[in-house]
Amino acid sequence: RKFMRTQTSPMQARTLEKHDFSQGPLKMISPGVVYRRDTDDPTHSHQFHQVEGLVIDKHITMADLKGTLQVLAHELFGDKFDVRLRPT
Repeated sequence: RKFMRTQTSPMQARTLEKHDFSQGPLKMISPGVVYRRDTDDPTHSHQFHQVEGLVIDKHITMADLKGTLQVLAHELFGDKFDVRLRPT
């Protein structure tokens, strides 16, 4: 039986479970199509793409995350968009 998934997070748990940290740090990315029970309109879709990443290593900082997200956004959308990161 197949179900539409609402998030890609289960991949993180599976990867953590299988990873051998004695072999080095964990670095993974999990892209996928996900589903939400939304009514489609010009700003919402019931189906969209989600990308999650996970890095576990020594000396990883928020600056590493910020830089990775900025590079990803520029590679996907080009330099015509500014990346703005805001704390919530």
